[in-house]
Amino acid sequence: MAVEMPRINYSGTIRSIHLGDGEKGITVGGEVSYPFYSFEGASPNLPRIAMEVYDEAPSDWPEAAKAPFVDVMGNPVAWAKKCVQVYGAEMICLQLQSTDPNGSDRDPRTAAKVVAEVAYAIDVPLIVWGTANHEKDIEVLRAVAELVQDRCLALGPVEEGDYKKIAAAAMAYGHTVIASSPIDINLAKQLNILMANLGVKSDNMIMDPTVSAIGYGIEYAYSVMERIRMAALTQQDEKLQFPLICNIARETWKSKEAKISESEDPRLGDAEKRGITLEAMSATLLLLAGADILIMRHPEAIKLVSEMIGDLS
Repeated sequence: MAVEMPRINYSGTIRSIHLGDGEKGITVGGEVSYPFYSFEGASPNLPRIAMEVYDEAPSDWPEAAKAPFVDVMGNPVAWAKKCVQVYGAEMICLQLQSTDPNGSDRDPRTAAKVVAEVAYAIDVPLIVWGTANHEKDIEVLRAVAELVQDRCLALGPVEEGDYKKIAAAAMAYGHTVIASSPIDINLAKQLNILMANLGVKSDNMIMDPTVSAIGYGIEYAYSVMERIRMAALTQQDEKLQFPLICNIARETWKSKEAKISESEDPRLGDAEKRGITLEAMSATLLLLAGADILIMRHPEAIKLVSEMIGDLS
């Protein structure tokens, strides 16, 4: 006896947002059903993965995370090119760690020049991620927006405390805004409304709900992302019908489970396999919650998640 799969027709649609320029530009979003529910509706654009690059050599990464990039970690241009040419990255996320006032505190003009060098060295979309320090991010991301006008960057995180100046610069120079709010559907919607009131077009914005790794509150992040998707698809909430980006790499690899060596705690097993698995599993959960873009780090974790996307699609 044949089993008929129950189906729901959703009244809402996630907006399609185009990132980057040229032949390797990428479109995300466009879903008309829940993640990978192909029996209920098509997803015209598969989830995408952006590989991390840092603008200065990170000092707190575990050895397993450093290994694939040890030869390029002091050169963000070489690092980005390796991600694209060797590991096949379809997007790059440049983390502007050097601009942190509590760290190197690099000046905005110098940071913008580094972004420009990376942007013009690769042909895939570029995401530029600040430090979430409002005052510094305003200076840095405005300088970046002006200097790299022709690459259609995605700039973030843009939060309630700095959105007016950063989003204004993004609009002026044709970039996409990453609206970032702290794991709360109401705060996410409120920020999106503020962006719209400022004049940010709906096809130039993606949402960052803020996420965490397995063991550090990912179930709460999952719940919030799930509620955002439910409101967008079943309640036709236009203020939440945006693609979701998840900066999961940093959250995963800063955890003690990824950093503790096997010699420190033999019960945890091989440190490299542990870190890769933790990143891949965290990313997979976020995909099932509705992520359209994942920011990831280790090539082997990315390979596992890419295979999973292919299998489910």
